Formats: sequence, C-alpha cells, structure tokens
Amino acid sequence: MFAYFCANPNNVGSKNKLKRFRENETFSNVFQPKRDELLDSTYELKGQWNKKVFKNENPLVLELGCGKGEYAVGLAQKYPEKNYIGIDIKGARFWRGAKTALETGLENVVFIRSQIELIDLLFDENEVDEIWITFPDPQIKYKRTKHRLTNSEFLKKYKKILKPGGEVNLKTDSEFMHGYTLGLLHGEGHEILHANHDVYKNEYSPKEIVEIQTFYEKQYLEQGKPITFVKFKLKDN
Repeated sequence: MFAYFCANPNNVGSKNKLKRFRENETFSNVFQPKRDELLDSTYELKGQWNKKVFKNENPLVLELGCGKGEYAVGLAQKYPEKNYIGIDIKGARFWRGAKTALETGLENVVFIRSQIELIDLLFDENEVDEIWITFPDPQIKYKRTKHRLTNSEFLKKYKKILKPGGEVNLKTDSEFMHGYTLGLLHGEGHEILHANHDVYKNEYSPKEIVEIQTFYEKQYLEQGKPITFVKFKLKDN
C-alpha cells in the first residue's frame, strides 16, 4: 500500500501531461510542426504568420522558451495592437498559457512547440519585430554553451528573422547569464539600449518588466533574488 501511494503522484503527473498533450492537439492557437518537416522543407507558415494566423499586419513579437506562457499572454493582454508567439519544446507547460488565451478570447497570441535552434526555419527573414527571452536556463557548464539562448549562433539566427531595428529583451534571475550576455554584446559591437541588475529597484525599468511576472519569477522574488534585464539591438553583419 505504501509503495502504491508513493508512486501514485508520478502517475498522476504523467496522466496530466498526456492529457495536456491531447488538449494541445485540439487548440486552435497551438502549432506543433515536426522537426523533420522543418528540416526537409519550407514550413508552410514561414513568412505567413501575420497573414494566415493573425490575419493582420501588426508587429510580430516572440517569447522564446516561454514556459507556462505567462509573459506571452501578459504582453498580448497589455498590447492588443501586437501579435505574440510563445515558443517552447515543452508543450505540457505552455498548455496553461494556450488554454488561458482561449478561455479569455485572446486572439493575438499563439504558441509553437519547437526547439529554439530551429527558429530560422519557422520564420522568414525580416518577419519578426521583437524577441523576448524570459528566464532561460543559463547553461553555466562550458560544454552547454551551445544551448545558451544568447550565444553568438543564436544571435545570428535572431538577426536573420528580425526586421531592421528589431529589439531583443532578456529578463533573468541569473547574474551569470546577465553578465555573459552583456560581455558578448559589448565584444561583438551590438547596441545595448537598457540594462540593470535589479529591475524592482530601478525606477526607470520599463512597465512590462515589472508588471508581468512569471510563476518562477515570483518564486525568485520570494527568495530575495534580483531580477536583471537587458534590451539590445543586433548590429548588421
């Protein structure tokens, strides 16, 4: 009996994940292209997100590694004149954001289940106006640097899909990630528009930085961890 009840929470968690995966397949605001589909051919929505999905020409904004989708949904509510896309490989997480958007009738936010390194296969050149990277895994170990969402290779992909003058925002609790990104931006000659080490102690922090909080951010704040922020533009190649 004891063993059964110890294992049961895991079973419940697995069942919930499967349930969310099935629900995602029925959601009109969730897109799940297969990896092979992206690698072997031109994705049908590449360059067509505004025209075919949002059916307008509003600015297109991405949230990379969107987790539960709080930021994508929060920004969509705050700025109805823009279109938002949350991207994450973990569909069971962004299920919450997708479901909330449907329940509240938000039509300017959708979600994609995909790996971030395939982003230039999902979007065409100069298709995106702005990118948000919220609380990414800092990948501190050296052998994991290729997965760091602000490394040089990722920045090249962002530059490719961003419109001229497009901006990138990084919000993180990791001082390492903050410092690494600032050093890389300075070293490569990119333009840093705004940076600080604790957004909740800086009166000049943009409103969307302090007014929208993710689930994990609230936990970090309870632990007394400072939340950092960088906004930057990528130089021309």
